[in-house]
Amino acid sequence: MAKAFASQGDLGEKTISFTEVGEGLWAFTAEGDPNSGVIIGDDCVMIVEAQATPRLAGKVIEKVREVTDKPITHLALTHYHAVRVLGASAYGADQILMSETTRAQVVERGQEDWDSEFQRFPRLFEGHESIPGLTWPTTTFKDRMSVYLGNRRVDLMHLGRAHTAGDIVIHVPDQNVMFTGDIVEYHSACYCGDGHFNDWGGTLNNIAAFDVDAIAPGRGDALVGKNMVEAAIESTRDFVESTYRPAAKVAASGGSLKEAWDAVRAACDPKFADYAIYEHCLPFNVARAYDEARGIDTPRIWTAQRDLEMWEQLQG
Repeated sequence: MAKAFASQGDLGEKTISFTEVGEGLWAFTAEGDPNSGVIIGDDCVMIVEAQATPRLAGKVIEKVREVTDKPITHLALTHYHAVRVLGASAYGADQILMSETTRAQVVERGQEDWDSEFQRFPRLFEGHESIPGLTWPTTTFKDRMSVYLGNRRVDLMHLGRAHTAGDIVIHVPDQNVMFTGDIVEYHSACYCGDGHFNDWGGTLNNIAAFDVDAIAPGRGDALVGKNMVEAAIESTRDFVESTYRPAAKVAASGGSLKEAWDAVRAACDPKFADYAIYEHCLPFNVARAYDEARGIDTPRIWTAQRDLEMWEQLQG
């Protein structure tokens, strides 16, 4: 039986968890599906990551309403991927925040990414008819900005390229808690198809330097306590390095993409095969690692057609 492409065979509903990671700070997680974060200020709420559709955003809003009736006024988006941003309209937030680079990526590749991810994740895009269009920010910044939710300061920062060129993290200093987007994952594969392998480790170092007490990662369970935070950062580092090194070795010797695929599987399967979305991510990760090793700095734009061509090549 042919293996299903990406997550086309993953159709079962996931169990939602809503975990307090600091006073007034919550992580919305769902067994390896994209996470969202909640930051409750004195008189309003910031959401981190919008989810893929207004339907899924509604599940986040339901959880928010279990803990506060304050209005949702801000939406922070850590990067441009469709599964993170296309549910934005459900929140009715006055402020939608992105890095300047992320906005440029929406311009450059937002529609193509939507079309590509739509076929990769049929379950996440149930109810897609309610998506009004691409999500655009009301406010952008280059490296850092602070937002005040009453007296609560929230710092949005670009600490380096990793999962995408425009990644940001959101840090709440009064609780020393960080929302990292997909720069950090926990028992979930990193999606590296639009990533920067050689920068990712340095960006993880920049996150580690904050010595935070908790992290809400991009996927996987909330990370509460310094030991869990450190373990997740280091397992993310291991995943990224274990993916890149074998692919780079094949590329340096003039080998093919299929040979790189076999080499990465040999290195990563024993350690990461049980991680959420591992099989989904692997072909995109290998393709990007192979490209970067051959000197292609800007990730090529994924389209629905390119997805299938790559999949056919890897499946022989």
